[in-house]
Amino acid sequence: MLILLFIFGFTLLISLVAMMRVKSTYAKYSNVLAASGYTGSEAAAQILEAAGIHDVEIVEHEELLGDHYDPIHKRLVLSAQNFRGSSAAALGVSAHECGHAIQHKIAYAPLQWRMAAVGVTNFASQIVIWLPLIGMFTGLLSSYTGVLIMALGWGVIMAFNLVTLPVEFDASRRAKLILGQMGFIKQGEEATAVRRVLDAAAWTYVAAFITSLVYFLWHLLPLLTGRGDEH
Repeated sequence: MLILLFIFGFTLLISLVAMMRVKSTYAKYSNVLAASGYTGSEAAAQILEAAGIHDVEIVEHEELLGDHYDPIHKRLVLSAQNFRGSSAAALGVSAHECGHAIQHKIAYAPLQWRMAAVGVTNFASQIVIWLPLIGMFTGLLSSYTGVLIMALGWGVIMAFNLVTLPVEFDASRRAKLILGQMGFIKQGEEATAVRRVLDAAAWTYVAAFITSLVYFLWHLLPLLTGRGDEH
């Protein structure tokens, strides 16, 4: 029990640290205005146009740092701060999401794998949440079976988070390159701001992977050592 509490505390801590780092870095570099004067939505529109992408809608929403690319509905969703803002941070986040749209267009393999795994990952996420409660209150599953299913569930989540890493790092790489090439940001403070915002965001995905890996190993090791019935 103490080990499980330690694992919970450790994974919670790294997730909180990663999220706090994103928010503080974004807040800091939201004050660095891009000399080009473009807003995030304007830059995104031009990036998509230059990439030959004409079927992706750019929409605004109110959730701070809830920016994402929706490959199912072909929408690039930007928070109001990034949609309307002209800071280096806003341009960096907007270009990053454009990077995902470009990945989709060229059928970037890790993104294709990630899209294909969304359904099974959502199912696995429900399993790891509800199975312990079901097992605790019904006693329908043996300890071994419960641990095996939990290991499989966390294994799916871990694999999904692992595939997410190259998807996110590649989108950030594309964003940094495109912003410079198209003249949206200048070298120096602006380029540094973009790099630090995107690098900070990347650590949230690293934290998610570490969390899922730790829980996967926690459930897998008893099975490998023959102690599954004692878990």
